[in-house]
Amino acid sequence: RRRERKKEERDKEREERKREREKEREEERKGGREGGRKRGRRRRRRRRRRRRRRRRRRRRRRRRRRRRRRRRRRRRRRRRRRRRRRRRRRRRRRRRRRRRRRRRRRRRRRRRRRRRRRRRRRRRRRRR
Repeated sequence: RRRERKKEERDKEREERKREREKEREEERKGGREGGRKRGRRRRRRRRRRRRRRRRRRRRRRRRRRRRRRRRRRRRRRRRRRRRRRRRRRRRRRRRRRRRRRRRRRRRRRRRRRRRRRRRRRRRRRRR
């Protein structure tokens, strides 16, 4: 009988301790008491926030890839606009600048002349 009474008392004490722990946990969630358990829970919340930040970094890398594609398209448009601007500036500005720009364009015209020479050779063969 004594052993049975001791077991029952121990069981009652364990249940009371469990109830007290549950009450303390609920009060800490509501912001009531201060204790060391709150600090442990705050650390767990911070770990969850760090996982969310890693997901945001992956989104930023995708945006950088899109910007590189846009830069290539802009360079092609600028080359077309520069050809039109150089023809207009020749008439209005000094001869020194014309010479510098003619040298750059002569290299491009040489390539075009080579194509024309091939056409002339075909005409000469017809005359012969």
